[in-house]
Amino acid sequence: MEDRQQSMKQNTSHSPVFRDKLELVQDRIESACDLYGRGQDEVSLLAVSKTKPIELIEQFYALGQRQFGENYLQEALLKIAALSEPTIQWHYIGAIQSNKTRPIAEHFDWVHTVSSLKVAKRLNDQRPESASPLNVLIQVNIDREDSKSGVLPEDTDALIDATREMGQLNLRGLMVIPKKSKDLDLIRDSFARTRLLQESIANRYCLAQFNQLSMGMSEDLELAIAEGATIIRIGSALFGPRDA
Repeated sequence: MEDRQQSMKQNTSHSPVFRDKLELVQDRIESACDLYGRGQDEVSLLAVSKTKPIELIEQFYALGQRQFGENYLQEALLKIAALSEPTIQWHYIGAIQSNKTRPIAEHFDWVHTVSSLKVAKRLNDQRPESASPLNVLIQVNIDREDSKSGVLPEDTDALIDATREMGQLNLRGLMVIPKKSKDLDLIRDSFARTRLLQESIANRYCLAQFNQLSMGMSEDLELAIAEGATIIRIGSALFGPRDA
């Protein structure tokens, strides 16, 4: 592991293919920010590296990418151990099983998928006291799909009430995956309703840091930026199709 960490520090070479992919996504984000009157510093690119080998993460790290998202815990823990760079921020964006909250609380900087009090309490209790509070996003099932995880919009207040005083959690905002549709207006409406919900929560509970919206992926990042996204989760546009 030490050899790999030393290699990451010394190796700044990278493939032109990965540079081109990263620049294309960055150009899309920049263009959308310009179009919709957003500051470019308002939107962060989260590289979704699930199922992808460590070597590909190293390529994007060499290009300056520092935020990586993982869905599968055991795979992610291997990557975190191998790429233990202080400048990398690891985001957990997968489903959370309550019996696996401890390693999530111990090893990640952000969690995007909190949707129950049980999980929130376990993350809070299991976050090391020596670590800064865990940045947490509440996952909202904005389109009420039976196949998706997330708290229903009308139930977010109860979860916020129960978690806002937890000292080892830092409530930062909402995460959403809208219903798939060929109708771009419907997708944008889902993003807009999420933004309104986030703004309402931040104002009513006086949560100054509850200002993050994790929404938008490779196919719809422009629509998400139009409606206030601050974290764009990009996988296939950077890494190619998802591996089985």
